[in-house]
Amino acid sequence: MRAKQSSGLRKKKMKMAVSPDFLSREKKSLIRKNRQVIYLNDKEMAAINEYCSRFKVNTKSVLFRQAIMEKVLKDLGSNPPTLF
Repeated sequence: MRAKQSSGLRKKKMKMAVSPDFLSREKKSLIRKNRQVIYLNDKEMAAINEYCSRFKVNTKSVLFRQAIMEKVLKDLGSNPPTLF
């Protein structure tokens, strides 16, 4: 018996040529070099620790970054600047 061939079912991936210059500039722009410190009270810290243990979050900085940026981008999108 022959195995079925999926001739038209898989999409071919297109490879795009990207210059190494562009990639290095993009990588450099994503480096995090600005530090921000926050303080939490005991109840806030307990809530964060509970969340991390329940959802198996290993890195709290990723959690904070995602939550903060999600809130900021949502608010910026819903409140566009006005001209007058």
